[in-house]
Amino acid sequence: MIDLVIDQRRRDLGGFEVGRVLPFARRRMVGPFIFFDHMGPKTFEPGFGREVDVRPHPHIGLSTLTYLFEGEITHR
Repeated sequence: MIDLVIDQRRRDLGGFEVGRVLPFARRRMVGPFIFFDHMGPKTFEPGFGREVDVRPHPHIGLSTLTYLFEGEITHR
C-alpha cells in the first residue's frame, strides 16, 4: 500500500534541472542526510560555460553515491 507520494522539488542549476525527493519533512525516519535526486538527461558540449554550476557545499562525513544510467559524468 502506498501511503504517500512525494513530488520532486525542481531547481535550475544553470542549464539543467535537479529534482529532489528526499529529504522530506513528512518522512523524517529516512534521515536528514539522505538525498534522493533526479538529474537529466542532459548533454553538454565540451567547454560548456560557467553558468552550469553547483554552489560549494560540504561533504564532511558524508558518502556520495551516484547511479548513472547512461553516459558519463565527472565530479570534482
